[in-house]
Amino acid sequence: MAALRWPFSALVALVALVGPADAEEAFVTSQGSETVSVVDLAALKIVAEIAVKGKPAGVALSPDRKLVYVTAPEAKDVAVIDAAERRVLQRIPVGNGPLGIAVNPVTGEVYVADWYDHRLVALAPGGETVRGAVSVGDSPSGVAVTPDGRLILTADRDSHQVSIIDAATRTRIATVGVGQRPFGVTIDAEGRRAYTANVGSDDITVVDIATRKVVATVKVGRRPYAVALAVGKAFVTDQYGGTVSVVDTADWNVIATIPVGEHPEGIEADAAGRFVYVACWFENTLERIDAASLAVTGKVAVGDGPRAFGAFLRGAAR
Repeated sequence: MAALRWPFSALVALVALVGPADAEEAFVTSQGSETVSVVDLAALKIVAEIAVKGKPAGVALSPDRKLVYVTAPEAKDVAVIDAAERRVLQRIPVGNGPLGIAVNPVTGEVYVADWYDHRLVALAPGGETVRGAVSVGDSPSGVAVTPDGRLILTADRDSHQVSIIDAATRTRIATVGVGQRPFGVTIDAEGRRAYTANVGSDDITVVDIATRKVVATVKVGRRPYAVALAVGKAFVTDQYGGTVSVVDTADWNVIATIPVGEHPEGIEADAAGRFVYVACWFENTLERIDAASLAVTGKVAVGDGPRAFGAFLRGAAR
């Protein structure tokens, strides 16, 4: 897997000077330095660096927030990290190109998108064993799970679609065409809508999960990578714009464009919806956006080439 500046660039995480209790730490995967930076969001300071060889990219946390799962595409495995002890517990081989990763909030099962084998792999909670796999579209990248744990969605980049998978049976039950080359996929707190960031068409697609219909397509900045949701807004990282586009989810209008560090990618909102955190690949920073004022209010230097692709904020159990 050459020079891991894949078409799916780097993920990002933004940090807080005054971090709320539900977003106390960020676990930021950095591909260039092959590390996971642990950032104290209240102090806006790195408190630990965890070595993870194999160009770490995707990240997700267990429902109790005790474990951090990190994909290492060049090592072709998933690292399981003890969040409190800051150490790698084990590494689980997964296919030929593990990238996106998500955890079932109900069962704790772990889902990994295998970019090269075009499938989704399910791991037991804790990652000890592979439970099964299901074929999806070409080059799956992002993964998301509905809050009730019943459905898994993958962004199938080179098939320009989302696959919808039944979590209990691990069978694909539907596909929905979206924009060109979807990379990140995010599901809202109600489990009603999914949002894809489409790097090839410079837009986001909003999908009604129940009806399996597209309800909106919104033009944003250049090469959007991932979406975070907070306070009725969608925050979209525009890799080539060096910005975050803010979309009002009531009328689908772009209401702001926020300058951030160069080449923003990974993005996540804290559980309270107060802050949005963005990892900037070329800037080597984790930056914090205030979701109300729509201003960057803090940043911290992290490892080289931060991606933080997925759910990287650790706070209270959800």
